[in-house]
Amino acid sequence: MKRLLFTLVFVLLLCSTARARTITDDSGRTISFDAPFTRIISLYGAHTENLFHLGLDKQVIGVSPGENYPAAVLSRPTFNARDGVEKFLAAKPDLILIRPMHWRAYGGLWNALARHGVTVVSLQPGSIDAVYGYWRALGKLTGREMQAEYMIEDFREGVRRAENRLATIPMGERPGVFFESIHRKIATFSPGSMPLFVLEKAGGVNVATDAKPRHGTNIANYGLERLLAKGGRIDVYLAQRGTMNDVSVQDIVNGPAASRIRAVLTRNVFLVDEHLVSRPTMRLLKGIDTVFQILHP
Repeated sequence: MKRLLFTLVFVLLLCSTARARTITDDSGRTISFDAPFTRIISLYGAHTENLFHLGLDKQVIGVSPGENYPAAVLSRPTFNARDGVEKFLAAKPDLILIRPMHWRAYGGLWNALARHGVTVVSLQPGSIDAVYGYWRALGKLTGREMQAEYMIEDFREGVRRAENRLATIPMGERPGVFFESIHRKIATFSPGSMPLFVLEKAGGVNVATDAKPRHGTNIANYGLERLLAKGGRIDVYLAQRGTMNDVSVQDIVNGPAASRIRAVLTRNVFLVDEHLVSRPTMRLLKGIDTVFQILHP
């Protein structure tokens, strides 16, 4: 009943607004459009995953190399920012979704595509609050505003369930955690980042609250000296594993002076899939459950 009422109100609201739509992307550009985009090339796995969640599997005509979730993306042609203009134009997209790093690195390509009438939008949220705006932007671009609101509602409900579960665990029983982002740099995550949101909702206590963001990213350099200084407070050592951090448990336990870290001595070193903790998708809820099971077996 609640969702039905929400749907009716939302439809009335849409009918009362002007047809032209506008968003501001993460490169600071204002994009205006009159109708939803229907032929989309997505060059970031999170974009693709969210588009499929919004029910846009038929509208996604291309993805970036290496994507494998959901499984249907395996049948899509792949595109790369290093591909020439002609390959993109041959697919006849009306929208290409990228990240800010792509916008900065390949500006010539995007400007050339824009001259041929292809809209290019750069999006990548860095915090949970920004994720909601990101999902709404995807919904507006594709005419799935209501579905985007459902995503937000479902995500918030999942977070509430995690918080209710956590309420049964006293603060004194919540382990101190170092959450590694990049092993070779001995880096962790910035305050307010998605991985630390996952850690908090899973009932872990971040021991690296003094970490400073690097170049305005979610990555925060930490260093061996500070890590070892906190070693006695690290009950669990977590590391995201994936393209950003191709690491093994052995890499961590064999690191310099690792024996000064309590989690190494007690064999509480674990890896977690970066897709579950670092991407702005509904799978962050699975990340919370996964980390909870590690911290509170």
